[in-house]
Amino acid sequence: MSGGHVRNTRAMVTSPRCGARTRDGSACRAPAMHGKRRCRMHGGAPRSGAPKGNRNAYQHGMCTPDARAERHRMKALLEDAWKLLIELK
Repeated sequence: MSGGHVRNTRAMVTSPRCGARTRDGSACRAPAMHGKRRCRMHGGAPRSGAPKGNRNAYQHGMCTPDARAERHRMKALLEDAWKLLIELK
């Protein structure tokens, strides 16, 4: 297909590579985006990454000490109710 033309691939071979790791633990072999350390698939694309202010770290409140204590109290109340129902039979 090249018609006898020798392609100059030196720039592609020497370009910096993505610093991410793949699922099997090997390094990602894709070229990094210009001015970044990651490829387009690992966060080097424009507007990629976590939102400003780290909105991903918001808590839903299910694991707070108050919520855990409330669930513990409800479980104890339900156990007592079951015991009472069994005694009434």
